[in-house]
Amino acid sequence: MRIGSRFAIGVHVLSLLALDDPSERTSEWMAGSVGVNPVIIRNVVGQLRRAGLVHTRQGAPGAQLARPLREVTLLDVYRAVEVDGELFAIHPRPNPECTVGANIQDTLEQAFGEAQRAMEDRLGAVTLADIVQDLGILPAI
Repeated sequence: MRIGSRFAIGVHVLSLLALDDPSERTSEWMAGSVGVNPVIIRNVVGQLRRAGLVHTRQGAPGAQLARPLREVTLLDVYRAVEVDGELFAIHPRPNPECTVGANIQDTLEQAFGEAQRAMEDRLGAVTLADIVQDLGILPAI
């Protein structure tokens, strides 16, 4: 199982929005940086907007950050764009007549839940300000 690319695209888009020139914030321009179709950018921007991370105006190209970068974590982005939000999936119908099948879900739910919480704790500790500072596109925020 792996996290979809929407998460990385969302971080990329928010990092682009941190740049100074708002005239370049079209989905076509962002798509050129990300290397995807502009429709994908528009879909991700829509998810980010619904999560309160960006502002858009109907009929106007572009987007802008809704909050300062230091107030947005990678966990915020993850939750905005990953529809399911669960890192691990457990097969839904193990055989209850099998010793392993009857118990595997409870066992895996515990281990997978711990891993999910650890990932979310780490993502919650990294802000978009940290990301753009590492990218070198903005001075220390």
